[in-house]
Amino acid sequence: MYSKVKTCVLHGLNGHIIEVETDLSRGIPVFNIVGLPDTAIKESKERVRTSIKNSGYEFPLSRITINLAPANLKKDGSQMDLSIAIGILIANSTIKDYSTSDTVFIGELSLDGKINPIDGALPMIISMREQKIKKCIIPYDNRQECGIIEDMEIIPANNLKEVVDYLNNELTINTYKSDTLYYNEEKFDFDIDFSDIKGQEGLKRALEVAAAGNHNILIIGPPGSGKTMAAKRLPTILPRLSFEEAIEATKIYSVSGLLNSNGLMIERPFRSPHHTTSNIAMIGGGRIPKPGEVSLAHNGILFLDELAEFSKNVLEVLRQPLEDGVVNISRVNGTLSYPADFMFIASMNPCPCGFFGDPFHECTCSQNSIDRYLGKISHPLLDRIDLHIEVLPVEYKDINDDYKTESSKDIRKRVEKAREIQLNRFKKDRIFNNSQIPNRNIKKYCRLSPSSEIILESAFKKYRFSARTHNKILKVSRTIADLDNKDNIEDEHILEAIRYRTLDNKYWG
Repeated sequence: MYSKVKTCVLHGLNGHIIEVETDLSRGIPVFNIVGLPDTAIKESKERVRTSIKNSGYEFPLSRITINLAPANLKKDGSQMDLSIAIGILIANSTIKDYSTSDTVFIGELSLDGKINPIDGALPMIISMREQKIKKCIIPYDNRQECGIIEDMEIIPANNLKEVVDYLNNELTINTYKSDTLYYNEEKFDFDIDFSDIKGQEGLKRALEVAAAGNHNILIIGPPGSGKTMAAKRLPTILPRLSFEEAIEATKIYSVSGLLNSNGLMIERPFRSPHHTTSNIAMIGGGRIPKPGEVSLAHNGILFLDELAEFSKNVLEVLRQPLEDGVVNISRVNGTLSYPADFMFIASMNPCPCGFFGDPFHECTCSQNSIDRYLGKISHPLLDRIDLHIEVLPVEYKDINDDYKTESSKDIRKRVEKAREIQLNRFKKDRIFNNSQIPNRNIKKYCRLSPSSEIILESAFKKYRFSARTHNKILKVSRTIADLDNKDNIEDEHILEAIRYRTLDNKYWG
């Protein structure tokens, strides 16, 4: 007897349809799986055999051959257990009169027949939809993330017996749809707020500009000046994820096995890896390549605290994703791409002891040690950071002042208004914020008056800016003008943008 059912395998975030062909023939009982399966799939023989028996069905004493087609594509993951079991049960006529041509089966089996949740269910479902599959039978615990796809039948099942009864029309399982109404609610609460920050008005202004245009920012200052505190509050002033952005972020977290049970992500990711993080953890990879921190921060924030404590090699691998918004991981078996369009926030001390330039403490570092410390941050990396801001220690009068500063909600309203201006401006160019303006379109969107041109030219010559820095200044000035609700970039906008790039000469000149 012969049967054929469909399942899915992921390569990066892209799913491929796999046809599980099952043949039962006479001969010495043996169970073979061919078609480049990995160890997890080879081990599924025992899981499938025991699961079928413990679900109350007879396991065929035949020569069983499972072919995973296409045979030249390497397969990995335990999500093929369910499709292999269903293929065997169709071939031995336990399941009758059911057409599986438009159905995909994904799920890992326990020995008692329970269908366990899998990683990467959402990107599998999305890929199957793009390939015109109409129905997917999935683990019950994956129903929340998969149910957000509206134009597919999502059938969640608890165990193998439920699936068999459903296919034999002995049990009805309703199509599952996630309740995404909560996504549109106005409630947007955080445990932290910008009003917690005392003083540091310049830093708060720089973070507002960064949030409004999705710009990268570097914060330099002595210990205890509020760098980390301010950076951790940046998500509270960012706009909420759009539905499309939420889908992208959810796919990445699903593949990584980090998705919680609530399904769709509604808050922007905030990743803050420790400075002992390795290249692979930062950029992604491994034997079976998984997303790294830069991809987990996609559509959100990557915050590196104590930037100069990170390995120089780790910092240098950030250059490509900061420029391209994507990570390409090459391995023997092929090349995978993961999105990595994140907002980069970094903080650091100006020297090993932290007090270089501090008016209240004496720096004990030698000039050589300061140079070595700052030398970990290369000029190409600095060039890719749009805003550089220096902070000084908070004064006592600011700490003790009862004056109520602006809340995150008030700042977020200005940020959202600026983002809306940008969306309307770029709606024909598939650009979503000022930081994404291609170099070829900078003159189109960042026009300067003659006086602003003179200011920028003088600064370019004085501070020896690179071409990339020149373009970054124009993009930041465009964002500042948007916050000011001005159609044109004026002198004060370009002056403020230039001020955010003068630390290069002070510390790395």
